[in-house]
Amino acid sequence: MVTKKLTTKEIQKIKIDPKALPNHVSVIMDGNGRWAQDRSLPRTEGHLQGEQALFECVEAAIELGIPWLTAYGFSTENWKRPKEEVRFLINFNKETIRKRRDELHERNVRIQFIGRENWRIPKTLLKDMDNARDLTKDNTGLTFTVAFNYGGRAEIVDAIQCMIKDKLDPSKITEKQITKYLYNPEMPDPDLVIRTSGEQRLSNFLLWQSAYSEFLFLNEMWPDFNKRSFHKAIREYQNRARRFGDL
Repeated sequence: MVTKKLTTKEIQKIKIDPKALPNHVSVIMDGNGRWAQDRSLPRTEGHLQGEQALFECVEAAIELGIPWLTAYGFSTENWKRPKEEVRFLINFNKETIRKRRDELHERNVRIQFIGRENWRIPKTLLKDMDNARDLTKDNTGLTFTVAFNYGGRAEIVDAIQCMIKDKLDPSKITEKQITKYLYNPEMPDPDLVIRTSGEQRLSNFLLWQSAYSEFLFLNEMWPDFNKRSFHKAIREYQNRARRFGDL
């Protein structure tokens, strides 16, 4: 099944201005474990339900014609969680990529990843990530990026190390040059950052890129997030006045 972009009238019908859509939305998918615990379920069940919420989010972005969507899949700090949960999340991400890759390809979605692709990630998962990238690299619809083994501070450290390796003149380093050394220089800064579960922090997510993002902190847990939630978030974004330091 191919997800189709809504017409201008259909977008207006859900009270969204089709001329004022964000170019890039990023989501911090928080609350999976607490959602499960509130229902006396294993924490892993929350992650399973969270997958459906994520792909409702993907479909909503496609339907509205939003070009970029980035999700915080697994942080550099998540390795501190219990080994059983880390093992589940690694396998879960691997299975999700395999299961959803062709489906996203049919929807003309380009799949990308940002983060440290190092020894901590199983080779089988790295291969699946490469396969998903290669399969969808020429797609022209939504660019869906998963931040995996990602940390905003780690990204800045890695960028600095690469600049030193390339022997850049420190006196000539600019913000644009730093951006070129980030994990994906092509990715535009997020216009809107959404975080669920009532927590109000970035948790080391897209620190450099979010300097002028609009933040929306929602009380609902991520597994309860759906298309209506996404639409509501876009409407809230459109009610904001973005000045970028100007009047």
